[in-house]
Amino acid sequence: LRIVVFKCPKTFEITTNSSKSNIDLGKNLVVCVCNSTYCDDVESVGDLRPGQAVEYYSDQSGSRLEKSNLRQSNQDSGVSSSVLLTIDLRTTYQKMLGFGGAFTDSAGINLRTLPTSMQDSILEGYYGSSGLQYTIGRVPMASTDFSTREYGYADTPGDFALANFSLTMEDYQYKVGSYFIPWMKTNGHMKGGGKLRGEEGGEYYKTWANYFVRYFKIATGIEYHRNGIDFWGTTIQNEPTSGLNPDYGWQTMYLSAAMERDFVKNLLGPALKSSPYAKDLAVMINDDQRYNLPEWADTILNDTEAANYIAGIAIHWYEDLEVPASVLTTTHNRHPDYFMLATEACNGYLPLQGKPILGDWARAETYINDIVADVSNWVAGWMDWNLCLDMQGGPNWVKNFVDSPIIVDASKQEYYKQPMWYALGHFR
Repeated sequence: LRIVVFKCPKTFEITTNSSKSNIDLGKNLVVCVCNSTYCDDVESVGDLRPGQAVEYYSDQSGSRLEKSNLRQSNQDSGVSSSVLLTIDLRTTYQKMLGFGGAFTDSAGINLRTLPTSMQDSILEGYYGSSGLQYTIGRVPMASTDFSTREYGYADTPGDFALANFSLTMEDYQYKVGSYFIPWMKTNGHMKGGGKLRGEEGGEYYKTWANYFVRYFKIATGIEYHRNGIDFWGTTIQNEPTSGLNPDYGWQTMYLSAAMERDFVKNLLGPALKSSPYAKDLAVMINDDQRYNLPEWADTILNDTEAANYIAGIAIHWYEDLEVPASVLTTTHNRHPDYFMLATEACNGYLPLQGKPILGDWARAETYINDIVADVSNWVAGWMDWNLCLDMQGGPNWVKNFVDSPIIVDASKQEYYKQPMWYALGHFR
């Protein structure tokens, strides 16, 4: 894994330094350990002059984002002169939005098992100048499977006026900061398939649109805005097609592309635009797998009224091995004025994948391959799922344990930076 930052390089000699605190778990499984006294940083590029270059290198044997200073040399490097890298600055592609991860309840719970200094270290490692320099954070609206319980913000049945709407303990304690209300779903539960009750455009749908507005109004009044954090965008529904499965294992709600189109056109879009707290949000459709594209985007964006409220298309990675990345280019070519953002990915989500595997290099490679495929097909950013999880891959109220770039061992008061963490560091 290499990334090179350079100015006019020709032939270079390389010098490297390494100061990581690694644990070799055998079978080429290597993690970097952080505790209250030590955690490695990503060395900055620094100032480069013509004839200078910098390389960052990671490998399976334990090298992790090791910076190499490349010095121009007149000596024969032995590299074939037929290898030529050409950068055409006249040809441009998508404007990148960046990379990021999700502030789930589970991530917040695990952060709070550590001392404040280590909590800061994890967040600095993701978002700081000495870390991965993330630029996006995903905040679930109410609970997900990566919570310890089911909860919404307006759980009083029949409260169409949302008079009892309020944030919960999790919002204040765990989130640095979309789901739904059980009594509004046809099955009466967050878990399992179902859709909003009543006719489309009716009282339940109007209340659901107002639920978004109320959330953004109240959320700006807590620690987000006071700490200089404002919401940039929102998706309409997480993985809406999963709501077709009556036995779906955790929170879901069904929307078809046509239902999403009509909801945003007639209710959600106007409601957000009329709110001073939400009028500038970038609204994203789909927030589901590649297999919905390009048809999902066609259904919504070919309707000019609906399209006026939409900024982008959100995509999850869970079926990427089954659906070629070329559908992304097809979608872009049909709708070039709308960005595409990969909003969720994680390893260990399949039954036999082993959940967290400390030091697994193959999982870093799956991230690299997916990011390259997405970005090569007009995707403008890529977001991981949980920022950190425990040794089991949770907590998760339905035991849907998965892996994460950072695994926290609260009993030892330390955390482990997985190969996935360093793989993400090769993209900026």
